[in-house]
Amino acid sequence: MPEQARIQELLTLKTIAETLNSATQLDAMLDTVIGKLLELTGNKSSWIFLSEERMDYSFAADRGLPPALQRNNKEPMRCGSCWCLNRLWDGRLDRAVNIVHCKRLEEARQYSWGDSLGITHHASIPLRSGERRIGLLNVASPGKVQFKDSELALLQAVALQIGGTIERMRLYSIEQRRAKLYARLGEFSTALGLAGAGCTEPEALARQWAGLIGRHFDWPFAAILGRREQQLEVFAVHTEDPAVTNPAGFRCSASMERRLELLAQEHRYAVLSPDESRELLMACSSYSAQPEAGRMTILAAPVPQMSTQRADLLLIASPEAPSSLQPDGEVLEALAEHLAAALESVRLGENRRELARLEERNRLARDLHDSVNQILFSMSMTAKGVEAMLAQEPAGHPAADAVRDIRELSQTALKEMRALIMQLRPAGLEAGLLTALQTYGQQQGLHVRTSRSGIRELPHSLEEGLWRIGQEALNNVRKHSGVAKAEISLQLRTEEAILSIADRGQGGAKRRRAAASGDSLGLRIMKERAEAMSGRLAIRSSIRQGTVVEVTIPLPRQSM
Repeated sequence: MPEQARIQELLTLKTIAETLNSATQLDAMLDTVIGKLLELTGNKSSWIFLSEERMDYSFAADRGLPPALQRNNKEPMRCGSCWCLNRLWDGRLDRAVNIVHCKRLEEARQYSWGDSLGITHHASIPLRSGERRIGLLNVASPGKVQFKDSELALLQAVALQIGGTIERMRLYSIEQRRAKLYARLGEFSTALGLAGAGCTEPEALARQWAGLIGRHFDWPFAAILGRREQQLEVFAVHTEDPAVTNPAGFRCSASMERRLELLAQEHRYAVLSPDESRELLMACSSYSAQPEAGRMTILAAPVPQMSTQRADLLLIASPEAPSSLQPDGEVLEALAEHLAAALESVRLGENRRELARLEERNRLARDLHDSVNQILFSMSMTAKGVEAMLAQEPAGHPAADAVRDIRELSQTALKEMRALIMQLRPAGLEAGLLTALQTYGQQQGLHVRTSRSGIRELPHSLEEGLWRIGQEALNNVRKHSGVAKAEISLQLRTEEAILSIADRGQGGAKRRRAAASGDSLGLRIMKERAEAMSGRLAIRSSIRQGTVVEVTIPLPRQSM
């Protein structure tokens, strides 16, 4: 008899091994293997819980489950915890054991959920692969309250086979996912290069990047986070919810903010806890309201910025189990590096364009200085010499007044040309916009008073645009106001910069602006410069009460 039992055990293990060896899909494998197990051992009911994280499990498979545990789409098995799971999470369940009291079966009897088929007890066997916890195998039969040691040993051997097969499938699935993600990464890189080539605004780039991530990967959520004016914000977000198209603000706890700051200083991706993932989903978008959001895991990777010596964060949410997130994390790191390189490329491209503009202006300034400026100087000297010769005539010469006018006009033109050369080749912006404008005004014979509110760095292109507008406004003060005083103020706000140039002169700028004459050219140029920076120009002018020229320019997000 013992020999027959031994043969039966070996036959059971052989059949289970063959079943597991031919399996390719996890759900189908679990269903088939517990069916074979019940057939070979004579038991009537079996079910499997898969659990890798504490207080988190899934009801994976069952055969012969009593009707009492099948109510409401098997809700008793999908919700709540039980003694065997608690023991598994606490590390106390390390071998096959008899469960004297089953909480789920007791609740079925207590609340009259239905027929339990006489099942009151079951055996619980941990599913493991090495030291990694995978889940639980439960086996029961009607009226059976105790499993023999030999039965528990057989169930333990079967559980080890199941655990090894689950691990093999997990590793195979990870490699499949890694291959798929890296293939999509190549497509993403191509699309990212095209997107970066056609866009220079950082905020627009961030939105494009989030959209590209959503288009090329199966992550249901992606976001780019960073700081703006010392405030953590969402620069761009992608979700599967079409109602969420733009970030609607970012609010998180102080502990989460500190956690994100630490993550931004790391060099590798990080996997956030379930509580942290839920908080970030809630803070970034309304996606947390979706039913499947509770099973999402957030991964975060820093996006280093070489120009600012700091980093933003790239976040994605994955529905994969925490133990299978390594491919997602590797690709997320690669994405962060791609985004950092693309952002740096955009910055370098803007610098190249700015250097080209500066070089062209310098060339024009040199050409004007070497040609027109010298001609005007020669004309002025020639007129002065002719005027001196005509002055020697005893009775005066009829052309003396005309020559004097020529000399004065040439000197005025020379002064204007020198001012134009200085505008083409500005010096002093390194000391600040207000200092440069004050120095320029003093060179024009004006007494300039400056004031400033707010502290932040202006992008070079915007600073130079404001410098050009300020120069033109000061030129108008000198030419048209009739006074030698001007007031300049610069307000730096969170989202905009406001430059104001005011005088208390004779006014009349509105008439000049409306007139279709050469006098309105300067005002049109200022307006065009403001619009080129996506800003607006406003002029307030009253007769004998002065003129205020105010230009408002939107500022980019500082971190980007």
